[in-house]
Amino acid sequence: MTRSGIDTSALDPDVRPQDDLYAHVNGRWIASHEIPADRAMDGSFRALHDQAEEQVRDIITEAAGLDEPTGVQAQIGALYASFMDTAAVEAAGTAPLRPELDAIAAATTPAALTEVLGGLQRTGAVSATGFWVDNDAKDPERYVVYLIQSGLGLPDESYYRDDQYAEVLAAYRPHVARMLLLGGWSADAAAADEAAGRVLALETKIAAGHWDVVADRDADRTYNPTTLTALASDAPGFDWVGWVRALRAPEGSLDRLVVREPSFATELARLWSGEPVEDWQAWLAYHTVTARAPFLSDALVEANFDFHGRTLTGAQELRARWKRGVSLVQGVLGEAVGEVYVARHFPPAHKQRMEQLVGHLVEAYRESITALDWMGEDTKAKARAKLDAFTPKIGYPVKWRDYSALEVRADDLLGNVRRASAVEQDRELHKIGRPIDRDEWFMTPQTVNAYYNPGMNEIVFPAAILQPPFFDPNADDAVNYGGIGAVIGHEMTHGFDDQGRKFDAAGNLRNWWTAEDLKNFRDRAKAIVEQFDGYTIIDDLKVNGDLTTGENIADLGGVKIALAALEKARDGKPEAPKIDGFDWKQRFFLSFAQIWRTNVRDETKRLRGRIDPHSPPMYRVNGPLSNLPEFAEAFHCPEGCPMVRKPSARVNIW
Repeated sequence: MTRSGIDTSALDPDVRPQDDLYAHVNGRWIASHEIPADRAMDGSFRALHDQAEEQVRDIITEAAGLDEPTGVQAQIGALYASFMDTAAVEAAGTAPLRPELDAIAAATTPAALTEVLGGLQRTGAVSATGFWVDNDAKDPERYVVYLIQSGLGLPDESYYRDDQYAEVLAAYRPHVARMLLLGGWSADAAAADEAAGRVLALETKIAAGHWDVVADRDADRTYNPTTLTALASDAPGFDWVGWVRALRAPEGSLDRLVVREPSFATELARLWSGEPVEDWQAWLAYHTVTARAPFLSDALVEANFDFHGRTLTGAQELRARWKRGVSLVQGVLGEAVGEVYVARHFPPAHKQRMEQLVGHLVEAYRESITALDWMGEDTKAKARAKLDAFTPKIGYPVKWRDYSALEVRADDLLGNVRRASAVEQDRELHKIGRPIDRDEWFMTPQTVNAYYNPGMNEIVFPAAILQPPFFDPNADDAVNYGGIGAVIGHEMTHGFDDQGRKFDAAGNLRNWWTAEDLKNFRDRAKAIVEQFDGYTIIDDLKVNGDLTTGENIADLGGVKIALAALEKARDGKPEAPKIDGFDWKQRFFLSFAQIWRTNVRDETKRLRGRIDPHSPPMYRVNGPLSNLPEFAEAFHCPEGCPMVRKPSARVNIW
């Protein structure tokens, strides 16, 4: 990096910023950088992930190396040791699986299999239906269980019906057969193939009942409150009460539910009682083997990766075992590791600087709302009230999670995984009936990401993302605002995107818009959809503008608000000298393009194009900026440039 914070070595002089800013900023890197064999994509986010992963490894191995560890350090060390003891894992073979597969084989009726299903789900195996606990969207001061569709081995229901995924579908049956054979469910290859055929046929029927990805992101359509009693009546054929009992859920915790996809629940229940129990047994056996495979012998690990890695994402090599061990520890004891990570790698001064930056963004957002020409005063007042109620969380939680309920043994890898899942389920379900914990985080401090939570009306930025190229306390303000400023603005805008705008300042799912303002918003959102529908991901696969609407609105709003916040931070200062040949506004846009630098394998492009609500990186840059006259002005773009839309075609929302 140069002293400005811009990586000028990656700039491609053969591509004009007026034609393609993303390629201009990242072109040399994109052309020369080879994606490591153990991953599906690589770029700015992944570089920070790699850095954090190594820092976390040091924390974990230090705990594992202590002579007499106690408390959570002993848990960290024992969990990592259980994963890294490859001799013990290989010696055990598939024996740890045997009790679960035997239980499935013995469950010869739907009722009996339901009991097994719930028990396996409690300990981390897949189920036909999943759940999570969160604020009730229409009563955000209490927790409720959300029931969600599940049951598929492929990434999405479209993989079972769309011709462009025919090759993946064709590879799926032999993969299922291979897992059933290696896992010990099937006695020979012929039996495994026959069972795999049953699994594929059953999952195709399950997929037909799934909601598609666009319908499934609609906050209104997916809010369907009910009771366990009513669900049992409305979706007969599946023993919902027996399933809850098998989960060993606290008494009454699932009495009230929000069913996100009611028609799926009905169809699942019909299939559960209507399809042969032998098909469901094979299905559950396959998913159990798959869930346990990462913690079993190399043969199963490799077979699992061969499909879910090579076939689905294009990654060529399995990640190093230490990396997988670190991921396990982070997934189970993440905040315990995070507490040490923060102490070592997140100085208080970074948090203070971030708080100042957030303050400028909030003020810029408030001014932007006030100046909107398409929104009336009543809705503006409510939008400002929501903005004022935002809770920013920066770096790390104010209190750390207690892991004392978890038993970890250095000689019981799969047992550790099962117990961790059960403890986490119990922790979640015991929230029911208790006050909302507004201090809880849903990411660890060492996570390179950020999020907006509509039920809490909060924006959350873990410590690990608050580093270069996103944030550097020694870098130029323009680069920081183009980097982390745009990320913060993005998360703030999620509170006002096509789904976030449905929640009010208190996190209630309710309409606080006037009819005219809502129409104006929808017209602008539709224009965003149409813009992104025109972008090609690979071959004939287009961006799904409906699926990516929220993220595209957030990208557009985020960069616009970050630029306004930068102007506030400059506070009328005289024009700063150029750095690296660029003025402050150009450096802002270059920084924005730099943070999305990514190379992606073709297989992953197809996968993410189908299920990811984010647009591909190049369009996360060029798409929003093509709507901003400030960009055209900064780079002196003449009319007709690819990066500049005609004024009549530009979209301005926030």
